[in-house]
Amino acid sequence: MVAALELYLDVDATRRIRTLWRALEDDGIPSLGSLHARHRPHVSLAAAHRIDPQAVAAALAGIPVGQDLSLRMDFVGQFVGRVLWLGVTVTDPLLAHHRVVHSRLSERGIDVWEQYRPGRWVPHCTVSLRVPNPVMGQAVRRCLEMLPLSATVVGAAVADHANDVFQPL
Repeated sequence: MVAALELYLDVDATRRIRTLWRALEDDGIPSLGSLHARHRPHVSLAAAHRIDPQAVAAALAGIPVGQDLSLRMDFVGQFVGRVLWLGVTVTDPLLAHHRVVHSRLSERGIDVWEQYRPGRWVPHCTVSLRVPNPVMGQAVRRCLEMLPLSATVVGAAVADHANDVFQPL
């Protein structure tokens, strides 16, 4: 189970990523879109097995989480375990926002996975959690066909779909 602090993307970027999810599904490649009906294209600022949404909301009170952030996805990446993603180009405003969010979470004792902490985080938009090895090349090509992608962050929430948690921030 995974809970995450997610940044949501504007309508055009969301539409384009959902189109990519459908194209992958049409190719027989499972996408994040088929994992759970509530998944939205997003970039996660933090993740853990469980995150208390009320504690996160309190920790981030007064911070416009994700507001005014522009993102650009320019490359495709893969994490161990066949996780395929669109890579978000790192910018100073994005890294500064990420540091502020994590500073506030840390001050309140909200623990997140090490790989999401400042200095370790790889900003990305997950496309699939389980691409079969024989079709990884095909899936990467599909992703590359729709890049580059510019997006504006339009909202944020703590989400844990397996436990029916969704707390807008």
